[in-house]
Amino acid sequence: MKRIVVFALITCSTLAVFGQNFEGKITYSNTYKSQNPQMTDQQWLTMMGGTQEYSIKNGDYKSVTNGTIMQWQLYVNSENRLYLKMANSETALWNDGLINVDSILNVKLNKSVIKILGYDCDELILTCKSGIQKYYYNTSIKVNVSLFENHKFGNWYAYLKESNSLPLKMVINNPQFTMESVATEVKKIKINDIDLKLPEDIMTAKSPY
Repeated sequence: MKRIVVFALITCSTLAVFGQNFEGKITYSNTYKSQNPQMTDQQWLTMMGGTQEYSIKNGDYKSVTNGTIMQWQLYVNSENRLYLKMANSETALWNDGLINVDSILNVKLNKSVIKILGYDCDELILTCKSGIQKYYYNTSIKVNVSLFENHKFGNWYAYLKESNSLPLKMVINNPQFTMESVATEVKKIKINDIDLKLPEDIMTAKSPY
């Protein structure tokens, strides 16, 4: 089961007009449609979490969920590592940002297809080896794409170099489930550096997946 959950996370990975790169928090509401006959939609929702809070400052970000198994993901830009903390382990597993087990087969852009929280959003569709990934974004919620040039993991840089923006909606299809994540709140606030650092006493290990 742990292997299934970690694999699912890997294939997902993975958020007013702002005149500069966005620093703050985006809260998402998540739903899941299971594609694994051994798992129900509700089981995925309970394990992975129905609410996700995404914080970003410069090149670092952290995603915290209310799942019973999935707790948080943290990207440390200076290390180019994405850390994953699960409730059933005291160790945070990390993946090298340069390594991407997925590949993109096709990219398609559709302009102005949906409004989310009042933002007029374009749709970027990535057809990948792992499945279809759809991102909906408004270019006013900008990021410094150059900070993520080495974040190949989870197709994150591939998405950012096309959009230059954080997503307000994501529909991620993989062999385990289809996840739909929609922003419910966007807050431009200052993020404390300490909130985007690993806890001092936490154990870490390279992810075997």
